[in-house]
Amino acid sequence: MTRSLDRLRALPTPLARARTLVRPPRLAAVDVARALAVLGMVGAHVGSTAELVWSDPSTWDGLVHGRSSVLFAVLAGVSVALLTGRTRRPDPADLPALRLSLVGRGAAIFGVGLAVELLGTSVAVILTLYGLLYVAALPFLRWRPSRLIAGAVALAVAGPPLLAVLRAVSLDAYGPGIDLALFGVYPITVWLALLLAGMALGRCDLARLRTAVLALAVGATVAAIGYGTAAAVAPALDRLQERAWADSADGADVAGSDSTVPDDLQSGVPGGDLDLDGLVCDVGGFGSYCYDPAPLATTPGSDLDGSGDVDGALADEEPPGYLEQLREQHVRTDVLLALGSDEPHSGATLEVLGSGGFAIGVIGLLLLVVRRGVRWLFLPLAALGSLPLTAYAAHVVVIRVVGGSEGYIASNATWGWLSLGLVVGCTVWALLLGRGPLERAVARAARAMARGA
Repeated sequence: MTRSLDRLRALPTPLARARTLVRPPRLAAVDVARALAVLGMVGAHVGSTAELVWSDPSTWDGLVHGRSSVLFAVLAGVSVALLTGRTRRPDPADLPALRLSLVGRGAAIFGVGLAVELLGTSVAVILTLYGLLYVAALPFLRWRPSRLIAGAVALAVAGPPLLAVLRAVSLDAYGPGIDLALFGVYPITVWLALLLAGMALGRCDLARLRTAVLALAVGATVAAIGYGTAAAVAPALDRLQERAWADSADGADVAGSDSTVPDDLQSGVPGGDLDLDGLVCDVGGFGSYCYDPAPLATTPGSDLDGSGDVDGALADEEPPGYLEQLREQHVRTDVLLALGSDEPHSGATLEVLGSGGFAIGVIGLLLLVVRRGVRWLFLPLAALGSLPLTAYAAHVVVIRVVGGSEGYIASNATWGWLSLGLVVGCTVWALLLGRGPLERAVARAARAMARGA
């Protein structure tokens, strides 16, 4: 009994935990940035947001799409730097323990991501990628900030067009591993650039005013270059894409050589204006279509000509060869789109530069704002940012419960109430219990893995 009371007395008080959340300022700023990333992803998943138009402030809620997850990825790089020496690169003797710790941390986060995906919502869960990024960081732990920045720029510029070429020569191959590493919503080959940029920022002294000003200035400049260039080339890219679609439509043999689909149907005339007398109509899972059975009656191999061999007319046709299929891929257009698009989750060069610069600018701004005199004002956001995995998983659970079997919500009211609930719940938890349950599990996994060193 006495021992239990001593343990209770030894626990930090809520005031002591509150001081931990706001000290030191550089870590409080990182926690606040992490909170904004989580709340932004909540908005992207449950909010009813408009398409972003920079000149129209009423559409600025569309900022949450793509940029929130990019901020989360950049902060992963900052966290890796803080965990492995901060401004000082780790000594070679420390590398085995640090690498094993990151592997354990990444594996635990990956496992949390898989569990969240099993909820079956419409959310594109980022935690699996987040876990892999900790493992992908292993070769770069002793890189200088300048080298990390060079690697990030090289990946951002060369990675997307190379992936576009690879997608073309593979004829749009797909599979779980390919989607995870190359062509999915979060291709690690592209997001590694964001991780390296975050590591470069984390290797700087985040407590210095110069670092904050430099991060804000560089981030704003890179974002302006990325989004400005994308706006300038957007009309040309739209024309290229429309031309590629037109070429694909011209080359598609939708109705066959006898053109058995009515001309009015091919031209897109509404069904109420069509004369369907004498036509046969079928209804399928993707809609309905009507055709004239008369031409089919004289087509060799059809059921209507009496032969009974439906596939006879197609038996002698050879499938298109590899080169013929490759010519239909529009490689040039895909490469230019991979360079010049800034659409969220496009993984294009200008999107990585624009959103990555935006993320670094936000972190720099918070490093300026969350200073010693006003840290306490940001305590609720810092608390949420100290429990990012728990908060992220909790919001997906809410989406599954409220959204039902489809797991889909589009309501700004839900976004607001869910954000408020996360902020209040994480603040109370952090003050009373400290780390979140998932954060504790990840820390235990990291320590257990590091014991092998």
